[in-house]
Amino acid sequence: MKIVFDRIGSTAKPFELEVHSVSMVGTLQKSGYHRVLLDAKVSGELELDCDRCGVVYTSPSEYALKLTLSDMVSEDKDDLDIIEFLDGVIDLTYILESEINALRGNYHYCSQCNNSDEDFEIEY
Repeated sequence: MKIVFDRIGSTAKPFELEVHSVSMVGTLQKSGYHRVLLDAKVSGELELDCDRCGVVYTSPSEYALKLTLSDMVSEDKDDLDIIEFLDGVIDLTYILESEINALRGNYHYCSQCNNSDEDFEIEY
């Protein structure tokens, strides 16, 4: 879902998006001439691989996401939660896919491995 940066006003604009059974529901609101605030809730179930035994399992995920979006290069060193869309078009699908990839990139353990303290070794 793409939204032109200039079409977002000071009144919160609601949006809803789903990618790979993960949804992002929230609002976009202009907070300055070149800035838009994204305030959303990300929720859904992800298919993850256990980093210990390799079993594929689903895990629920739900968290709040607050980002600043800009249509120009930002030199603000204090706010690291800025995504720049220099072409003037906000790509919400890109943001949600980035969040999904970030979640998948962490270490994950299935419930069996998470509760186990024994040494683990598999021979192939």
